[in-house]
Amino acid sequence: MSFDFTSLPDRRGTGSLKWDKYAGRDILPMWVADMDFLSPPCVRDALARRVAHGVFGYTVPTREAAAAVRGWLRDRHEAEAEAEQIVWFPGLVPCLNVICRALGTDGDEVIALTPVYPPFLSAPAFSHRASVSVPLALDGDRWSVDMARLEAAFTPRTRALLFCNPHNPVGRVFTEAEVRAVAALCARRGALFCSDEIHADLVLGPSRHFSALRLSDAEAGERIVLMAPSKTFNTPGLSCAFAVIPEANLRQRIRDAARGIITEINAMGYAACEAAFREGEPWRQELLSVLRGNREVLYDFVARETPAIRLRPMEATYLAWLDCRALGLDDPASFFEKGGVGLSDGKLFGPGGEGFLRFNFGCPRTRVEEALRRMKAALARR
Repeated sequence: MSFDFTSLPDRRGTGSLKWDKYAGRDILPMWVADMDFLSPPCVRDALARRVAHGVFGYTVPTREAAAAVRGWLRDRHEAEAEAEQIVWFPGLVPCLNVICRALGTDGDEVIALTPVYPPFLSAPAFSHRASVSVPLALDGDRWSVDMARLEAAFTPRTRALLFCNPHNPVGRVFTEAEVRAVAALCARRGALFCSDEIHADLVLGPSRHFSALRLSDAEAGERIVLMAPSKTFNTPGLSCAFAVIPEANLRQRIRDAARGIITEINAMGYAACEAAFREGEPWRQELLSVLRGNREVLYDFVARETPAIRLRPMEATYLAWLDCRALGLDDPASFFEKGGVGLSDGKLFGPGGEGFLRFNFGCPRTRVEEALRRMKAALARR
């Protein structure tokens, strides 16, 4: 390999959310969704050049960053976006909150398919909107959208559907037909279709990602697509994300709702974003190879060593959704934390997450293997 995916950077004492949670304790943090790989050399070089400039004044969106985003969408996702359709945010979570703030009035409803990334459930409440959970269907080993149940959840007060594709935490890459069906339902019911596609560049195959940007205005109605370089290129601490909003009036409503409460992207974020999308593809391809290998380690270990834990096919992301319900544990997250592995508690992901754990395998393989050994040992000591 041309890039380093085996080093174990010491992140302790760096203000790392992931690692400082367990400071001073022998617990491997396999929870929050950032990776323990070095960011791509092209990103680090771009940041070094920006630091060498030496002036860090107020920053506006750069044409170069927007051009890099547009090129990436076109080349990787067969999607077109005009520069003026890109609205920059310091993260996907602030964007979700602004969207909920911009839509409707107190008591209006926002739908999410659960289990799901927790801010999908908290953002509506912060704006005094009602969060409506619709469980994903689970048929054997495959998660899917229960269209009848989803349609039944819409009411005259439904203002938006927050859709996660690829899905965090279950790892599904929804098909073109599924995306079109959900978008058409939103259009028919007059609700915004908001597609969080932050994991779109981490598809492990064989599925292919279909971006909501490829839908026509006629079939999708109002829509917003959320993306960022952060998950793919391991730059969440640089706070750079964006929403693509094709419709001008909706775009202005989102800008108005953000005014005065959302900060501008910092200079480092733009520099990293541009470099990642212009030069990061070779690194991304090697990352995907590493993640596929880690996924196979997980599949094999769970099948052989911990068969009571069920692991369904993972089509995307570096997040494994472990079904621990057959273990009979009251609190699986606390149980494995005592065994030296920190995992995300499925209860945080809303209805349908109880008894599940999310395992971050975006790290060198030796760390994945050590975490799995600790989990096996914890179960053996029961």
